[in-house]
This record gives sequence, structure tokens and C-alpha cells, in this order.
Amino acid sequence: MNPRKGRWRRFAAAACLIAPVVALLSVPLYARDRPRLAGVPFFYWYQLAWVPGCVIAMLIAHLLTRRRAQDS
Repeated sequence: MNPRKGRWRRFAAAACLIAPVVALLSVPLYARDRPRLAGVPFFYWYQLAWVPGCVIAMLIAHLLTRRRAQDS
């Protein structure tokens, strides 16, 4: 594997893993009541929306960092 390509993949994987952490730790950005989704305040459904978002981000990070048989 090209060292530059490997570095880019690790950087992209790190960005995928850091994005949900930053998004959920920045509470002042989503600490509000509106807009509501099916009567649920934004504060709650924003956090719940990140559950599948985190799964997708971890899957992408895994796919970017796993070693394939042809790479080794």
C-alpha cells in the first residue's frame, strides 16, 4: 500500500470517529426545544439521531483501516 494513501485513510478514519464526539459534546448548539419531531424536543431527537450516525461512522472508519490480503 502506498504510504500516502495509508496516511489519508487513517486521517479519514480519525475524522469519522471524532465527528460524533464533537457533535454530541457541543451541547449549547442543540440545547433547545424547537424544532420538534413528532412532539419530541430537538434536544432529544438530535442525540437519538446520532446513534445510527455513530454506527455508520464507526463502520466507515473500520472499512478505511482494515487490512486486506492484497495490501499486506
